[in-house]
Amino acid sequence: MPWYNGDYPPSYKNQPKEVREKAVEIANALLLDGAEEGIAIATGLKQARELLKNHHEKH
Repeated sequence: MPWYNGDYPPSYKNQPKEVREKAVEIANALLLDGAEEGIAIATGLKQARELLKNHHEKH
């Protein structure tokens, strides 16, 4: 089930807005590629945290 417009997995609830938004973007892309929902949720959150951490370290 793709997420949009403030609808996101419960595990994203307490994440900072930018992490949550990026995680939803990544998870939705994974779902389109055929990933299972649980894998997409976990991978989206992990990758979003890494991407934003690396982005903030560079600036």
